[in-house]
Amino acid sequence: MTLMVTKKGPTKGSGGKHRNALRGKGPTPKAENREYHKAYKMKNAAMRRQMADPRLAARRRADKFSTNDTSDLVFGRNSVLEALRVGVPSNTLYVASRIEHDDRTREIVKLAGVRGLHMMEADRLEMDRIARSGNHQGVILKVDPYQYSSLAELADRADKKARAMEAANSEAARIAARPLFIALDGVTDPQNLGAVIRSAAAFGANGVILPERRSASVNAAAWKVSAGAAAHLPVCRVVNLTKAIESLKERGYYAVALDGGGSSLVGETGFETDPLVVVLGSEGKGVSRLVREACDAVAGIPISSQVESLNASVAAGISLYAVANARRKAGEAAK
Repeated sequence: MTLMVTKKGPTKGSGGKHRNALRGKGPTPKAENREYHKAYKMKNAAMRRQMADPRLAARRRADKFSTNDTSDLVFGRNSVLEALRVGVPSNTLYVASRIEHDDRTREIVKLAGVRGLHMMEADRLEMDRIARSGNHQGVILKVDPYQYSSLAELADRADKKARAMEAANSEAARIAARPLFIALDGVTDPQNLGAVIRSAAAFGANGVILPERRSASVNAAAWKVSAGAAAHLPVCRVVNLTKAIESLKERGYYAVALDGGGSSLVGETGFETDPLVVVLGSEGKGVSRLVREACDAVAGIPISSQVESLNASVAAGISLYAVANARRKAGEAAK
């Protein structure tokens, strides 16, 4: 007689065939999360009403384009028009819907079209949120991030230009082509930076050197003040300005710091005809101690005793002119 073996488990007790039915299903969902409940339907209806609200829809659209930092935005009719005229690298132009056009806005739209910018129309709420201000006058321009060069690129480019001019028959041309940089120590105002870039380009400097910390950056404000000079004058950012000066000195450069208590006058240090770095500090603190110690000379600009110091951009223009004038005189004397 063969016994039948069954795999069926016990049929009595709490561990029997009703085991699965006794398993817990977790906490009870909230009423608003139960599809069959009235609260669930009310929540979905409220969400649909919220999504249909034009004010909130405008806010969501604006959030896609707005950032926490407005340093890459130019707004206001005069400012945007000036930025487009001088060729500030840009990518998007925002124009308010139902804007009352005048000669400025017509030229803005025309220039943006010629340059192939993205043009987007936005309502007043969107414009206010993008600019984080109500003073945009219906036009906002978003500029491209500035592309900084490295210190090695600046030095190599300047050295290459100087070597190319060594073959010239004119001693004046060879002296004028010798490398010249201007370094800013603690200048935090972007408008000052823009003015320094403009002066550096005007007097034939090869570039501007900035520290990464406690310094202005080349943003929309600096672009405007530079009047387009930032488009063709390279700017580099370095981690440590003192080490950057020391590395240039290893390549044959000399460094002159500008300070009110300098032992000589600007343009009369004797280093003007050499590869040179002119170092400027902020209007209040001036050049820091470590940077000053890394320089070969400290020069001052003679000013009236009634004025304590000069604006950094003004001092930059005076010192660069003094260097250019000294090089011109040296070239005339060599004839």
